Amino acid sequence: MDDLRQQQQQDLDVQQIIQNIKAKNHNPKYFVENDLLMRRQNPLPPVPYVPKSRIRSDIIKIYHDTPANGAHFGCDKTTKKIQHRYFWPTMIKDIKNHIKSCVPCLQNNHSRRKPNGALKPIKPPDGVWHLLTMDFHGPIIPISQRGNKYIISLTDVLSKFVIAKAVRDCTAETAARFLKEVILKYGTPRCILTDNGSHFTAAMMEELFKRMGVIYLYSTPYHPQTNGQIERYNATMDAKIAALSNERRTNWDEQLPFVTFGYNTSIHATIGQTPFEMMYGRKPVLPFDQQSPLVSLPQDPEHVQKLNEYLSGLTGDAKRNILDQQQKYKQRYDLHRSNPSYKIGALVLVKTLDKRNKFDIR
Repeated sequence: MDDLRQQQQQDLDVQQIIQNIKAKNHNPKYFVENDLLMRRQNPLPPVPYVPKSRIRSDIIKIYHDTPANGAHFGCDKTTKKIQHRYFWPTMIKDIKNHIKSCVPCLQNNHSRRKPNGALKPIKPPDGVWHLLTMDFHGPIIPISQRGNKYIISLTDVLSKFVIAKAVRDCTAETAARFLKEVILKYGTPRCILTDNGSHFTAAMMEELFKRMGVIYLYSTPYHPQTNGQIERYNATMDAKIAALSNERRTNWDEQLPFVTFGYNTSIHATIGQTPFEMMYGRKPVLPFDQQSPLVSLPQDPEHVQKLNEYLSGLTGDAKRNILDQQQKYKQRYDLHRSNPSYKIGALVLVKTLDKRNKFDIR
C-alpha cells in the first residue's frame, strides 16, 4: 500500500480530486482514508483508487496470471475479483487488453462449437448438495511426474462448487475412494449424476451408492445437455492448468488445486455469486488479500444466527439466476438448429470424438 500511496501522491488527477475534497467541492463517491484516495461503489465496500501507473498492470497480473489469485480465468471473472478490491476508470478495458495479449491464454483456451439439437436444461435443485455431477477426465498426456493420468471431479449443480483430484487411473475402486473422501468431508449428497462408463456402473459403485443412501442417475454418452456442467468445467480447467504448468506440462497435477480454488472463488455468471460463498456462506479471502490491509471483504457479525437465512437467500437467488440464464442460453443455442426426433428402438449413428491430448496448444 505504500507503493500505491506514493503513486497517488505523484498523480495530478488524484491530487486534484483530493484538493476538491478539502474544498468540499467534489464527487461524493470519493473520500480520503489513511492518506489514500478511496472510492465508494455501493453495494460493494469502498476501495482504493489506482492512478495511471504500473500498479494497474501489476494488479491485473496478480489477479489473472498468478496461480492462487487468478489462474488465467477470463475477463468477467478477473474483472469482478479486481472490482471488489480496487478501482480505476479504464479497468475493464485494461483487463480485456491484458487477456487478449496473454500468451498462455491464447495458446490454451478451448474453442467451443455447439452440436446440433435443441437444449434441454436440467431444472435447478432445491438446495446446495442436492444434485452433484461426477466425472473422470482424461487420459491426460503427458502423465504427471507423480504418475497421475486422470482427474476425477464432483460439481454441485446449484452452487457450481467443484471438488477435483488428480488420480492414476479411472477404475471403480478409485471412484469409490474419492467419493468416500468427499462424503466424509462434506456430507452425503441426495443425488449423483454420472455418465454410463464402466467405472461408475460397476457393481461396487452401485453398492456404495446404495449403502450411502445416494440416488444414482446416469447420462448417455456424448450428451452434453444432460451432464454439460462438468464438461464445461473440464474444458475451462484444461486451458487454465496448461497456462500455469511448466513447459513440459508434467506438473499439471500440482496446478489443479490452484485452478479449482480460482474457479470456486470467482463469481459464476449463471448464479451471480461465487461457488465458495454458496457453499460456505462467507466470502472467500484470497492469499493476496491478506497482504493488502485496505481490501475489505466484510462478514456478517451475527454469522451463526443469520447463516441459515443468508444461505436460503443465496439459494433462492441462484435458482432464479440459473433458470433465467438457462432460458437465455437455450434461445441462443436453439437458433437456426434442427431438433430431430427419434423413435425408441431406432437405429442411429453415434459420432465418436477425435482423440487428442488434453493440454495440447490449440
